[in-house]
Amino acid sequence: MSITGQQIRTARAALNWSVQDLSDATGIGTATIVRYEMAEATVPKSRKNNLEILRTCFEAAGIEFIGAPDDAPGLRFYTTVS
Repeated sequence: MSITGQQIRTARAALNWSVQDLSDATGIGTATIVRYEMAEATVPKSRKNNLEILRTCFEAAGIEFIGAPDDAPGLRFYTTVS
């Protein structure tokens, strides 16, 4: 499932991560992350599997993406029970 630029920006803000923090965590360049976030309510164009990498990183940090890019996209925090 794809994520929108707005979801990327919102997830990053919810985790209180800078663009550099996200770049360090994923290996995706800061300019690419900024470009993705500027896509706003659309799915950013990506030639690599960067969107999957971002999604996996956010999910590992406790973010769950809900909805679909064209139907109420959003996110929520989740926790795992040990």
